[in-house]
Amino acid sequence: MNKLVSIVLLVAGITLIVYGLAASNSFGSGVSRMFTGAPTDKTLWLLIGGGAVALVGLFGVLRGSKPV
Repeated sequence: MNKLVSIVLLVAGITLIVYGLAASNSFGSGVSRMFTGAPTDKTLWLLIGGGAVALVGLFGVLRGSKPV
């Protein structure tokens, strides 16, 4: 995997996680948590998707490029 693509994926994943954390503190998520005990679906997708994308990016960055 190209190192630049890995870095972009890592940054995108971290950004999604930050948006997910912000969404978990929103009014709508609070209301959902009050009635269902769980945050909104959007919050969960942002956190899970961000974590997955960040892991793929981190794996690519740590793996590095193979010498030819």
